Amino acid sequence: MSTLKYKGIKVSKGKNKKVKDVLAAEEMLKIVLNGNPFTITMRSPGNEEELIRGLLFTEDIYKDREANPKIKIKEKNNLGYPTLVEVKVDQKKIRTRYLNSRNLLSVSSCGICGKTELEIPKARKQKTKNEETLSRKVLENMFLQMRKKQKTFELSGGSHAAAAFTLSGEMLTIQEDIGRHNAVDKVIGSLLLQKKLNQAQVLTVSGRISYEIVSKCFMSGMGFLAAVSAPSSLAVDFAKELGITLMAFCRDGKFTVYSEAQRISKK
Repeated sequence: MSTLKYKGIKVSKGKNKKVKDVLAAEEMLKIVLNGNPFTITMRSPGNEEELIRGLLFTEDIYKDREANPKIKIKEKNNLGYPTLVEVKVDQKKIRTRYLNSRNLLSVSSCGICGKTELEIPKARKQKTKNEETLSRKVLENMFLQMRKKQKTFELSGGSHAAAAFTLSGEMLTIQEDIGRHNAVDKVIGSLLLQKKLNQAQVLTVSGRISYEIVSKCFMSGMGFLAAVSAPSSLAVDFAKELGITLMAFCRDGKFTVYSEAQRISKK
C-alpha cells in the first residue's frame, strides 16, 4: 500500500483546523533494459515487477509470455522505494524497432506523454467468439469487487485501480497506482507472472479510457473493456477498429456501450 502522511490546514466555514492527510505516494522509477536506459516513469511504489513486466509487454518491446525478465533493484531512496531497476531479457527477443518509441520521461497520467509518435497495433481484430457475451449483472458485480479491494484509494482518494476478470466474474488480479496506465500495466504484468493472461477476458478501470488503455487491452488479448468514467473519442474509434467491446460510465447500475454492443447480454 503506497501512501504517505502529510500535515495540512483544512479551511471550512471560515475556520482553520490542522489535519494529517493520507496521500497516494508518487515516486520516480528509472528502468534500464539490457544495459541501456529505457524509460523513467512516475508511479506508485510497489509491484515493480508487475509494472515492468506489463509495460514491456503492452509497449510491444518484449512479448514472450513464458520467460519472465530478470529484474534487479539497483538503487532505493531514503524511504526504501526502488528508484532504479535493471532489467535483463534475451536480446534476440526484444523488438528493437520499438526501443526508441518512447522518450526517456514518462509520466503517470498521460499515455501519449513521452511518445515520439502515435502507435496503432497493426494486427487483426480480436478473435472474440460471437457466443462469448458478458452479463450486465456480472459486469456490475465486477465493479463492486474492484471497489472493495481499492485499499490505497480508500485511505488516500488519490489512486487509480484496474482489474482483470473472467466472463463469469472471477477476479484474477487487481492493482492500484497513481497512474491509470501504470495500474493497467501492473494488471497485465501480474497476469503474465501468474500465467493467467489467457484466462483474462474483461479489463475494468476506475478512471477514464484513453486510446492507449484500449491499446493495452488489445495487446493483452482481452475483448471487453469497462470504465467508471468517460472514454475519449479516439478510444471509441480505436475500440471499434480493434473489435473490443468498450463500456463507460459504469456506475449506479448503469453503463454505456460504445462498440461491439452485441456481446452484452440482456440479463
